Amino acid sequence: MLQQLLNDTITTLNRVVDRRVFKLRATETGTVLYVGGGIARINGLPSITSEELVRFPDSVLGVAINLEPNEVGVILLGDSDKLIAGVEVSATGREADTPVGEGLLGRVIDATGNVLDNDKPLRYNERRSVEQPAPAILDRAPVTVPLETGIKTIDALIPIGRGQRELIVGDRQTGKTSVAVDTIINQRDKGVVCIYCAIGQRGTAVARVIDTLHKHDALANTIVVVASDEDPPGLRYITPYAATTMAEYFMEKGQDTLIVYDDLTRHARAYRELSLLLRRPPGREAYPGDIFYIHSRMLERATCRRSKCGGGSLTALPIIETQAQDISAYIPTNLISITDGQIYLSPTLFHKGLLPAIDVGKSVSRVGGKTQYPAFRSVAGDLRLSYSQFEELESFARFATRLDEETRATIEHGQRVREVLKQAEHHPLRASQQMAVLKAVNAGLFDDLELDKVGDAEALIQQRVLNDLPELCERMEAGKVLDDSEWQQVLNVASSTVSTIKGQSKE
Repeated sequence: MLQQLLNDTITTLNRVVDRRVFKLRATETGTVLYVGGGIARINGLPSITSEELVRFPDSVLGVAINLEPNEVGVILLGDSDKLIAGVEVSATGREADTPVGEGLLGRVIDATGNVLDNDKPLRYNERRSVEQPAPAILDRAPVTVPLETGIKTIDALIPIGRGQRELIVGDRQTGKTSVAVDTIINQRDKGVVCIYCAIGQRGTAVARVIDTLHKHDALANTIVVVASDEDPPGLRYITPYAATTMAEYFMEKGQDTLIVYDDLTRHARAYRELSLLLRRPPGREAYPGDIFYIHSRMLERATCRRSKCGGGSLTALPIIETQAQDISAYIPTNLISITDGQIYLSPTLFHKGLLPAIDVGKSVSRVGGKTQYPAFRSVAGDLRLSYSQFEELESFARFATRLDEETRATIEHGQRVREVLKQAEHHPLRASQQMAVLKAVNAGLFDDLELDKVGDAEALIQQRVLNDLPELCERMEAGKVLDDSEWQQVLNVASSTVSTIKGQSKE
């Protein structure tokens, strides 16, 4: 008995030792040669490694980035106002790391683990390096399970799967963050852990997002990682990597996770700022040569893992900001080539009040219908093509004085499809509600309804389907294939609802 206990103890200690790397070296010190602009140059520290943490006076931390023969370039992660040349610094012997664990859920923190929401201490399981290798190709599984955003235009026309990387791109003030936040809200009862990573955002904008998540009961399963525009560029640079590490912890436990990077335009600018200060030669548009790599190595960590590797998935929704609708600019094209598709938000549609302002023609999902429920695929299969054709036809019809009946009917139908695809902000819908409305509009039930009454009919259909056909709704959301008789039940509910709306209009 004693021998068995001793053997078990030795085995446990060996596992602990295997999981941790101890660096048995004497503490090295160096001297600051220059500090300013969020970086420092240090003399000394001959054994320092890349990405190693450096400790300055007043517990300010930095990360070694440039390893040159005579000096070390360090990016600062804290306030450098009190740092001056000549002070002594020391190597810590550990890589830049971040806390991970269930205790982070519902909290607002920065990349190093500092609490930003209240004085309650942060509980976490361990600290992991912010830089992690991407999963191996053979450990990845095909993306087949939908990540429901609750937004009709996306779920029907640009479907996203769990483990996919879908770019959200558009000019400023077009609703990019709203699309991402609505997606997070829709995961509150689906067991998906969410991370909202704010990079270089104003404090008021981040506070607005946090308040929205709190109002819709979505903060409890969300980690908010913040590097505001007032933080040093070094912290803005490592924040998305730290947020990805937090998400990977849950993925490795077999859970589905979602991470939103808001936004990578500011992340690229922060890295450009650091690179120029560290005297790295600029390339295209003053960005350093490895600007593509800083995003690709991060987004490659998003994947769907095979069941033999523990399962779990990490879905990435990076946000990028364009200037004057120029999606062919340097950073947007980089991200478009890295991701599995993009959702483009048009300022033209936004100003017309067509919200969410998603341009279906410029948006694409390279995973596509493979991630949709079979019932959803049967409803939305031809909708994207027909809607794009309607938009082209409508633009040409403006130059015609007379339209034949077929063209007029096509335009009338397309206008009602567009009206149905409108959706209020922070109001995600269940998949069954979306399917019922799309089935009704495809069947032409709204064609004889006034445009300003389509919204009322849609809302009433959504409610009646849940109340009158609960079992059928469960079958839809369980991924079952519906037969003609079951679809007819949905159409009967929709038809009676439209008739009710028409009767109210006549009165």
